[in-house]
Amino acid sequence: MSQDIMKKVAGLLLLMSVLFIPEIKAQIEMPEPEASEDQIYISVEEAIQIALVNNYMIRRGLLDIEIADTQIREAWGSVYPQINASGNYTRNIRTPNPFAGSDAGGLFETFGALEWLQFNEIARTDGDPDTSPIPLDEFLERQQQGFQDAGITPPGFDDTNPFAVENQFDFGVSVTQAIYNGAAFAAIRGARQFRKISEDQIEAERQEVVNTVKRSFYNALLAEEQVNVLRASVDRLAKTVEETKRSVEAGILSKFDRVSAEVELVNLETNLIEAENQALLATKNLALQLGIPTRTSIALRGELVLNDSDSVPTVYDADRAYEIAVQQRPDIAQTEGMIDLLGVERSITRSSYFPTVNAFANAAYIGQVPSDRVSVSPIEGESFTFRADERGFFDDSYWNSAVAVGVRMNWRIFSGFQTSMQMQRNHIETKQANLDLEFQKNAIYLEIEEAVRGVETALKRIRSQERNLEQAELNYEFAVTRLREGAGTPLQERQASSLLDQSKLNYLAAVHDYKVALSRYEKAIGSPVLSENN
Repeated sequence: MSQDIMKKVAGLLLLMSVLFIPEIKAQIEMPEPEASEDQIYISVEEAIQIALVNNYMIRRGLLDIEIADTQIREAWGSVYPQINASGNYTRNIRTPNPFAGSDAGGLFETFGALEWLQFNEIARTDGDPDTSPIPLDEFLERQQQGFQDAGITPPGFDDTNPFAVENQFDFGVSVTQAIYNGAAFAAIRGARQFRKISEDQIEAERQEVVNTVKRSFYNALLAEEQVNVLRASVDRLAKTVEETKRSVEAGILSKFDRVSAEVELVNLETNLIEAENQALLATKNLALQLGIPTRTSIALRGELVLNDSDSVPTVYDADRAYEIAVQQRPDIAQTEGMIDLLGVERSITRSSYFPTVNAFANAAYIGQVPSDRVSVSPIEGESFTFRADERGFFDDSYWNSAVAVGVRMNWRIFSGFQTSMQMQRNHIETKQANLDLEFQKNAIYLEIEEAVRGVETALKRIRSQERNLEQAELNYEFAVTRLREGAGTPLQERQASSLLDQSKLNYLAAVHDYKVALSRYEKAIGSPVLSENN
């Protein structure tokens, strides 16, 4: 399966693949409540596919992979350019005079005197005999009169802070690009590793689901086969009872033989009822494993026989199987992934020893706009005639731009030994994880050895029961022949029939145990699920 995106949509693709298989489509479309007793037919392969679609843990695991994908993109975001925009507006209700309490504060009180000195200097030097210097009080009086004639409130500095600006605006854009950040790049590796761990978890869930479904399917199939055997036995015994009745009426057999046969028939019918109940419960349990409503009636397709599809190997080697398991088992891959994740954590911690370096660029547009934007200026050639001009809100005199670029370094020189202690703790945790991995591999070897022995034992039982079943069939045929010829008794025929039934049940149980053991063996070595899509 693709490592990038296919796992994320595996559930959807698998569901589509199941829905478009004609044999299954009609079965997994659940009937309406009023049609709850409709029967569906299902094979073990179809049961596995349905379970892989419906299983809660698998569907949840696919969402974990989607979360891991977002974490990877999020980690990459820390090394992409960071762009921020900001805006600020301040209304200054009252602004302190920055020169209050200093000699510079009196500077603004002399502005009127400076204008008077400038006027007198011009009057003395302009060569016009009609102009002459005037006293300060006359200058201030004539200036005040000029303001009043123009309808202008004269500017003053006695009660006003000349630096006060009521409205302040600040709009800016900043761009920061990481040049070196060891923790960020290690975090990207960690996010990728987490995704791999999530994929291994899904594969482990799939293998567990397959093993559980196979076991439930074969349990239900064995229960149905046992019902078939008992039903056939009841039919044979019922015929024997009828023949015994006729023999008793003919005086060939005693009533004791008839009563014995009837009692045996009742006991066998009781066993059949119990077996039918167990078979029904087994199919209900299978429906539960598949996520199908348990009220749905399920009919199983298949039989408990040893066929070519079982791929029976001639020799099971635990050591070879262990080598395969180490390569395939997703739980081992998960543990190894956790160790790698601890290595990523160590890299993130180690990055604290090094500085982070970022390049930045800032651009701002700053406005300082007073509420009173009236500008007072004298009319050219007239010292005491004034005019007032209203400036616009966005006048260039109120707005300015600023641009800055640079490189910023941040280096934590000493952290109170926190970083070194974190490194030491990580080292200990890595040792613990390696010990867990060692124990896990030993446990897996034991699991494989038990699975191998289980398969070999079940296979030997099958071979033995095959021979025993052949003998039981010959023995029953011989007993029936002797009974027909008058050389045998009904009791001997019933005993031969009972031995035949028991031999069939033993053979079916052996095949069931082999199939379950083989499924357990495949899980023990980590056989991939849906390998064509991996």
